[in-house]
Amino acid sequence: MTDRVHPSSKPTANGNGNVNGTVPAAAPNGATNPAATKPQLRQPYRPQPQYQHRRRRRSGRGICCCCCFWSILILLGLALLAAIAGAAVYVLYHPHRPQFTVTSLRIARLNLTTASDSSSSHLTTLLNLTIASKNPNSHVIFFYDPFSLTCSSNSVQIGNGTIPSFISDKKNETTFRTIVSASLDLDTDSTTSLRSDLKRKTGIPLEIQMDTKVRVKMENLKSKKVGIRVTCDGIKGVAPKGKTPTVATVSDAKCKVDLRIKIWKWTF
Repeated sequence: MTDRVHPSSKPTANGNGNVNGTVPAAAPNGATNPAATKPQLRQPYRPQPQYQHRRRRRSGRGICCCCCFWSILILLGLALLAAIAGAAVYVLYHPHRPQFTVTSLRIARLNLTTASDSSSSHLTTLLNLTIASKNPNSHVIFFYDPFSLTCSSNSVQIGNGTIPSFISDKKNETTFRTIVSASLDLDTDSTTSLRSDLKRKTGIPLEIQMDTKVRVKMENLKSKKVGIRVTCDGIKGVAPKGKTPTVATVSDAKCKVDLRIKIWKWTF
C-alpha cells in the first residue's frame, strides 16, 4: 500500500509574510503598494456626554419655578377671597369707625414756676376733661380696653390721665369724665415754648391723645384686638389766675380715629 500525502489545510506564509504563496503585485513606476503600507486605523475619540447633569439642573429649576408660581397664585387667590368677603361685609352691614368728641375741658391749675437762677422749671397742672364716645353702627359692637390719655401743648406734655375699659353697644353713646394732671420738671426749650403760649390772650393750644385696643363684634363674628389712636385738636384754654377754673374753648375741637398696626418692632 502506498501512503497518500494530504496537503495541509492551513495556509503557509512565505518570508515576506504573504499567505498561500501569493506575492502582491508591484505598483507601477516603482510606487509602493497602498495595500502593503496602509496604516492601522484608530477609533476616533468620543467625549462622554454631559447631558445628564444638565437635565438634573433644569428639572430642579423647573420645580422651583413651579412652586413659586403656585405660591403666588394661592396668595392672589386668598387676597381675592379676602377682598370679596370684605366687600360683602361692607355691603351687608355698612360698618363705620367710632366717633369721639371733647364736650368740655376745665383748667383748674396750670402753673409754671422757674427757679431764681433759671436753672430749672416746674410745671403743675390739673384739668377736668369730659369725652363722649359714640357708636354709629347698627350691627357692630366695640369692646374697648383702658385708654391711656395724654394732653400736650405744641408737643410739650402737660398732663396724663386714663379712661376705664367699656363696651360701646349698637347706636350707643357713652360719656366719661376724667382728670388730667402732671407735676414735672421741664427743660429749657419746653419752658420757653410753654411760657410764650401762656402769654397769649387767646389761650394755649391743647391736644388730647388717647391710645387703646379695641375688639369688634359683628353678629357672630369677633375680631382680634386692634390698636387705635384718637387725636383731638383745635382746643384752646387760658390758665386760671385764681382758684376759679377756666373753661377751654372746644367748639372747634375735632377728633380722628386711626388704626395702630404693629408689625414686629414698627407701629403704623
